[in-house]
Amino acid sequence: MRRGAILLPLWLFSFGSASPPAITEFSILSPGSDPVDIATGPDGALWFTEQHADRIGRISTRGAVTEFPLPIPGSFARGIIAGPDGAVWFTELPGRIGRISTEGAISELTLPGGRGVTEPVEIAAGPDGNLWFTDYYDRIGRVTTVGALTYFALPNGSSPRGITAGPDGALWFTEFSANRIGRITTSGLLTEFRMAPGTGPLGIAAGPDGALWFTESLANRIGRITTTGAITETGVPTPNSSPTGIAVSADGSVWFSEPAVDRIGRLAPRGGIADWPLPDSGFPYGVAIGPDGAAWFTEFTGGRIGRASAGPRPLPRLVPAYP
Repeated sequence: MRRGAILLPLWLFSFGSASPPAITEFSILSPGSDPVDIATGPDGALWFTEQHADRIGRISTRGAVTEFPLPIPGSFARGIIAGPDGAVWFTELPGRIGRISTEGAISELTLPGGRGVTEPVEIAAGPDGNLWFTDYYDRIGRVTTVGALTYFALPNGSSPRGITAGPDGALWFTEFSANRIGRITTSGLLTEFRMAPGTGPLGIAAGPDGALWFTESLANRIGRITTTGAITETGVPTPNSSPTGIAVSADGSVWFSEPAVDRIGRLAPRGGIADWPLPDSGFPYGVAIGPDGAAWFTEFTGGRIGRASAGPRPLPRLVPAYP
């Protein structure tokens, strides 16, 4: 059940004259790569999936890009996260879970049924030392670092998307089609919190405030849910922007992508919210906080990796990638 949902009026949070962040864009080596998700790796670099180039990419905080080809053509790599074993784990939409070492060695686990039966979307490292992922076909999956797989069924029509480890030792996830936020313990106990119809929750991330933050792509809002299920929502400044990716920095800043309008947004720890256009159009999608404290994001159609920083570190407008 949904508890205490509150929609906060946008005028309470207007930034007014807020200074825009410094935004830098780095070109990816492979043309038509369509980068989707991004995560900070165990080696202090950012790792990302290239959905249509069948590659996993790595970018250092100074912009050095390396790409690793996947063994099977048509892999459609999607979600990515640093694993508990010092490697990076990712999902492949045809029905595989992949692992890549920081040196580039790749192994893959084929899920039962393959395409049309299983469709892993996003992935998270759980507090139990396992990897947890959302399966578009109404399931949450758990895989150990040695490949043992367990599925937990969701109600029909859930369409789970984003997933993250929460501060309470459980996994939290979004249910796009059902307009719910889900919570599952490491033993498989499920709780769901309902929102209004037409919300469309997508990305989700844990914050330093002990709550979970998520994007509402259809309602054009940023949501926050406590571990007891209390929900608050803040409107995004630009209409019809479809907020999608989300990440929360150590200072409590909530960064989010708005692919429909080519903008990056930030909800400040004290409540101010603003968004800014990218230097070049690119359909920003996944967002992660880098080891440098900046928000790093993928540009799906632009074939670039972006960096947005609210700090004093100015960077050039466009920086070519270098190996």
